[in-house]
Amino acid sequence: MSSAAHGRLAGARVLVTGAASGIGRAIAERCAGEGATVALLDLDGEAAERARAEVGGALALAANVTDAGAVSAAVERICAALGGLDGVVNNAGIPMVGRVDELAEDDWDRALAVDLKSVYLVSRAAWPHLVSAGGGAIVNTGSIAGMWATEAQPAYSAAKAATIMLTKCMALDGARDGIRVNCVSPGFVRTPMLERFIAGQDDPAAVETAVSVRAPLGRLGEPLDIAEAFVYLLSAEARWVTGSNLVVDGGLTAGIWG
Repeated sequence: MSSAAHGRLAGARVLVTGAASGIGRAIAERCAGEGATVALLDLDGEAAERARAEVGGALALAANVTDAGAVSAAVERICAALGGLDGVVNNAGIPMVGRVDELAEDDWDRALAVDLKSVYLVSRAAWPHLVSAGGGAIVNTGSIAGMWATEAQPAYSAAKAATIMLTKCMALDGARDGIRVNCVSPGFVRTPMLERFIAGQDDPAAVETAVSVRAPLGRLGEPLDIAEAFVYLLSAEARWVTGSNLVVDGGLTAGIWG
């Protein structure tokens, strides 16, 4: 029998959004490696299917997580295929660079829709299935940008700060149903999203150097560093943890460094 059959998530049915690349893909891979049956959801269905085949997921679907109808249909299809849900990872997100006086209204709305509203829509669709399973876990992707103000990122930072608070509210709402809700806030992690953020800066090379050496632990994070935190919060090891924001940032937000 494979080690996955005895893994920390053995038997769990887990949905991961934004799962085609970066942190989402790493989460899907680690969940599958710990015995979970994993559904990968992403706007890019072809990329999600490639990731599914490579990480050992059970199902890959394309859906726009800002569209309530698309989300509902995708969650119903996933639950039909997996026989229900025990865990949800709300990881879909986009960067958005631009000061308030520069940012187009459409860009503001898009950032809030993808980075915040999607958490609500996916959780709302999954909630009755978690209740039917006797409880479960929802883990949202926050960011240190939701804790620290960051220049030229008002939309992204506002969305992530709201995600952290939404997590706490959902934890209170879900407690009676046995639904734990937590958040992981990554620091600077080597992902396509970070690469796009750096490329959008006035001096990309200087920004890349700065973020690489800024954390006390002396390096950029890797997607696996973040995925391990999600596995913990999804697992029974975190059975008395809810409403928490687990910061995984190499010590960046601990205080002044260097």
